[in-house]
Amino acid sequence: MYETSMACPPRRQHIGNGQRAQTQEYIFMIKSTYLNDLHAFASVARHQSFRKAAQERNVSASALSHSLKNLEDRLGVRLLNRTTRSVSATTAGQQLLARLGPALQEIDEALDHINEFRDTPSGLVRLSIPRAAAQVVLAPRLAEFNRCYPHIQLEIVTDCATTDITKEGFDAGIRFGNCVSSNMTAVQLLPTPRMVVVGAPDYLAAVGYPEDPRDLARHICIGRRFPSGVVYAWEFTKDDETIAMQVEGPLLLDDDVLMVRAALDGAGLAYVHRPIAAPFIEHGELIEVLSEWHQDTDHFHLFYSNEAPASPPLQAFIDFISSASREQ
Repeated sequence: MYETSMACPPRRQHIGNGQRAQTQEYIFMIKSTYLNDLHAFASVARHQSFRKAAQERNVSASALSHSLKNLEDRLGVRLLNRTTRSVSATTAGQQLLARLGPALQEIDEALDHINEFRDTPSGLVRLSIPRAAAQVVLAPRLAEFNRCYPHIQLEIVTDCATTDITKEGFDAGIRFGNCVSSNMTAVQLLPTPRMVVVGAPDYLAAVGYPEDPRDLARHICIGRRFPSGVVYAWEFTKDDETIAMQVEGPLLLDDDVLMVRAALDGAGLAYVHRPIAAPFIEHGELIEVLSEWHQDTDHFHLFYSNEAPASPPLQAFIDFISSASREQ
């Protein structure tokens, strides 16, 4: 159910919101007007020919002539001497060309670097994720993500607490449900995995098998406390009936792995996400009970701050994990 093989999502222009779109539009406006005219002048002055410069820039000679006239009008000085036979830079044009050439090269290289960064994302993405989400959402896809984006480094911190991802320096988080603050953008991912009640064979042989959630009252249960401090009441649904049991026991934990470990050691029954317990169920080290009852499922949600555009590496991760969830 959780194993998947998928193709890398298509590369895209990582424009995430209006602010980035305005920035891109502004850069484009500069490059397509003033910078283009400066490039046109540099090309004509270097070749001393409108025809050769037009071939280099893949435009018509008349378009180049128009660009040069616009530039000279804006600067208020003649840059080129034109005759029917030749083109040469004026003194002002020669001085401008001497300083303009290296500057234009640096600008082109800088813009090319930005395009490369956008189209080939690289850098660090820090994620805060509960252990169950890491197991279900990420673990089966990490190798595929690395293959698709070899220049992106993922730092994953498994954390059950309600972490302020911005304050703690994380780029994004994954949580159960859609409880995120108004300054966060949420993206729905996979449904949360089914929860199961499990116990060790020796424990169940000694105490008995519960046949109904109400039977849990006579069992030792490993409790779950949420980061908010609330102790979870085990919820079960069957047909049209829903039961919430406030179970009791000497252990109160906040991590599925610890709960499974305690159940394996015979400390009582644990109510955990099935992928965490599945290997032990398959090997007979834990037994699932109350299998006809289930808990209503929600979805995992990825969330990140909407106060700034998602960086190219973060946007690549969002695209990848969203695509994986849609294909599941």
